Amino acid sequence: MAAGNEVSTTYYIQHHLQNLTFGNHPENGWSLAHSAEEASEMGFWAIHLDTMGWSIAMGLLFIWIFRKAGKMATTGVPGGLQNAVEMVFEFIENMIQGTFKGRNPIIAPLALTLFVWIFLMNSLKIIPVDFFPVLFAKLGVDYMKIVPTTDVNATLGMALGVFCLILYYSFKVKGVGGFAKELSFTPFNHWALIPFNLVLEIVALLVKPFSLAMRLFGNMFAGEVIFILIAMLPFWAIWVLDVPWAIFHILIVTLQAFIFTVLSVVYLSAAHEHH
Repeated sequence: MAAGNEVSTTYYIQHHLQNLTFGNHPENGWSLAHSAEEASEMGFWAIHLDTMGWSIAMGLLFIWIFRKAGKMATTGVPGGLQNAVEMVFEFIENMIQGTFKGRNPIIAPLALTLFVWIFLMNSLKIIPVDFFPVLFAKLGVDYMKIVPTTDVNATLGMALGVFCLILYYSFKVKGVGGFAKELSFTPFNHWALIPFNLVLEIVALLVKPFSLAMRLFGNMFAGEVIFILIAMLPFWAIWVLDVPWAIFHILIVTLQAFIFTVLSVVYLSAAHEHH
């Protein structure tokens, strides 16, 4: 009986942590994966449909909310939605003024998009962990993992996007020679230490997207695992633990969106600096 419970518990956890994967299986061709093994066999080019779908949905929700707030904007007494959107704008504006030293009209919209989009994706974690998996199971869908930021593919994708901007503005603002000189003579301004500087600076540069991605993924994934473990407890214990953890996790959801955004702005600010 204990062994059966252990198998059931293991299956429950693995099921809730498995993405809905579509790819080219060696035996089944292009199809949905019906197990973690099948998903693994589909290889690198397999797509996590749930991650893609929910991240796009949250992006569209972000656009809809802010578009609606813009249409409803008034110079009189603002409504609740307008107040909320204005608070977010002011928050991002103050953050940009405190962390970004260059001049670039793209940075503020980028920071706003990152913060709100990541916040909305993280907020899906507040929905009970069994709700959507059970709902989609009734529709014949085996897996449904609804929080995109618990998938390292999503967080790494965003981080690589920021990294591409870092490289772009480093070359644009400093020039090829200026950027190469910065890598070669930082932190030690001596020609004999150029090889050491290059290794140090290139490693530090490459670590930036990795640290951005893994910090967000690690915190969201750990929170998801805890929610799943709580859902396996007796009914009375779920309410005792789930509600406080959900309330606490609202802070984590916001904090992780802020950390990803502010670090992205800091990195881009460094890309605009001349040495």
